[in-house]
Amino acid sequence: MKQTIVAYGSSTGTCENIAGIIAGKLGVEAINVADLTADDIKAADNLILGTSTWGVGELQDDWYDGVSLLKGLDLSGKTVALFGCGDCESYSDTFCGAMGEIYHAVVAAGATVVGQVSTDGYSFDDSEAVVDGQFVGLALDDVNEDDKTEARIDAWIEQIQPSL
Repeated sequence: MKQTIVAYGSSTGTCENIAGIIAGKLGVEAINVADLTADDIKAADNLILGTSTWGVGELQDDWYDGVSLLKGLDLSGKTVALFGCGDCESYSDTFCGAMGEIYHAVVAAGATVVGQVSTDGYSFDDSEAVVDGQFVGLALDDVNEDDKTEARIDAWIEQIQPSL
């Protein structure tokens, strides 16, 4: 596997925990997006980026600077996979929506995005993270659907690993 960074933004620890699980399965470290630098991104071949979603589909606070950083870089030649944490019951109309904002930033910066996930098996009404009928990355609700988290992570890692 080429140089890979797992970066996350987490306010309550859920997304940080998911990032740690993903990083552990890939044999890399997870870092907080608040600590991510342009040099880190330039040195990496692959970026696995995760965020929780707040309010009405908003980014986790640390990701506002993270998105600005990504938008200011040329990500051509980089492979990006995304994961997001949300609440499909209380916020079913914005489920994992923040992942969509990161997706649009990395695509605009020239990255190749892998790891789209079918919406089949998910309970939600709408999401900015759905493009062409699929989530732009791995969508997780580790509170209401925690019984599905491990299997979803394992299937997603199996899907993205050949591209990393």
